Amino acid sequence: PGKKVLIVYAHQEPKSFNGSLLKIAVEELSKQGCSVTVSDLYAMHFEPRATRNDIVGHLHNSEAFNYGVETWEAYKRGGLSKDLIEEQKKVQEADLLIFQFPLFWFNMPAILKGWMDRVLVQGFAYDLSKAYDGGLLQGKLSLFSFTTGGSKEKYAIRGDIRYLLWPMQHGIMHFCGVKVLEPHICYAPENVSEEKRKEMLTAWTQRLKTLWKEEPIDCSPDWYFK
Repeated sequence: PGKKVLIVYAHQEPKSFNGSLLKIAVEELSKQGCSVTVSDLYAMHFEPRATRNDIVGHLHNSEAFNYGVETWEAYKRGGLSKDLIEEQKKVQEADLLIFQFPLFWFNMPAILKGWMDRVLVQGFAYDLSKAYDGGLLQGKLSLFSFTTGGSKEKYAIRGDIRYLLWPMQHGIMHFCGVKVLEPHICYAPENVSEEKRKEMLTAWTQRLKTLWKEEPIDCSPDWYFK
């Protein structure tokens, strides 16, 4: 109880299956006494492009624009754009980050990737000497909850779905020092019966009830590639 959760949600339609998963998470976690914040990226018209608009005031080097350098310098002097400062504040306060989205092309939707690109800047989320277990966002948990278009069997034929999680869970979250909980994957909700969909939603509700007792995954290559 009293934990803070940020759900970063990337789906255009509130009545979608992803929308139902979001609703359940908000209800269930609130019921537990958690304070839940949702960043509904499409509803916010979140800007996914990393541009010089992310820096307020002067550039560190106006001759040649380097996004990584400029956002790092801007972060240090409090010169990032308002939308980024707001998202960083939500991340800073959260004990748990849940990312809720449909898998697009073996990846997260562009709007969510844009959130990662723009919000998790150097100085805030990581420093090159302070990455992975030393990352700047230590003490937080993360969970990737997503839906797929293909069935579990289809993914099994083409290689483990865990491979796709390496860039997201390891390359972003673990890199920033965030511990990673087992992903929550709902396979092909569009292609299953209404009853099966209800079962999927119930399973998510059940999992959320004991979420805080879970141990994070072992963030080594073995988890992904063995």
